[in-house]
Amino acid sequence: MSNLVLDSQLESEVGHAEAHDDHHDAGSMTVFGFWIYLMTDCILFATIFAAYSVLSNNIAGGPSGKDIFELPYVLVETFCLLFSSITYGFAMLALHKGNKKGVMAWLAVTFLLGLGFIGMEVNEFHHLIAEGFGPDRSGFLSGFFTLVGTHGLHVTSGLIWMAVLMFQIKKKGLTATNATRLSCLSLFWHFLDVVWICVFTVVYLMGTL
Repeated sequence: MSNLVLDSQLESEVGHAEAHDDHHDAGSMTVFGFWIYLMTDCILFATIFAAYSVLSNNIAGGPSGKDIFELPYVLVETFCLLFSSITYGFAMLALHKGNKKGVMAWLAVTFLLGLGFIGMEVNEFHHLIAEGFGPDRSGFLSGFFTLVGTHGLHVTSGLIWMAVLMFQIKKKGLTATNATRLSCLSLFWHFLDVVWICVFTVVYLMGTL
């Protein structure tokens, strides 16, 4: 009788270990698949950067970057996004400690910083269009709005994803599935930071030289 009980416990432990390994493998494959997605996004942004480089000098008698870019404003915008990457890192540290409240708090800070970035970008676009410097004004402005706008849409998608994930964590806790989703969003968010550094350098810094 005791042997049967031991066998039953052993089978249960083995089955639990196999299920854990299967879930771990599934999570690893999900993250790997997301890396592949990011590679395709790299191609997308590389293409838009190339198009902007070709169009950047085609101002059609209109304003150039020197005339419309306000570096102090864009620096504040940049710091919002860069600091949001740091706060997301704190959220991941809290995740590894199993601190649900810490994860939620740092995600909320990250969300607010990202929202501030998008708000400033929308305000910049509105100001330019109100001044008559919309994307239809010149090739340079078409390239500018396309490149910066595409990045902004990605950040907006990340914010929506973050809000949904915060709801899922609040409802179900720090499950293995939510941990995998947090890891994927972390990759996405840091990727957008890297892209923005390129945008800031190529579009704004070089545009004001």
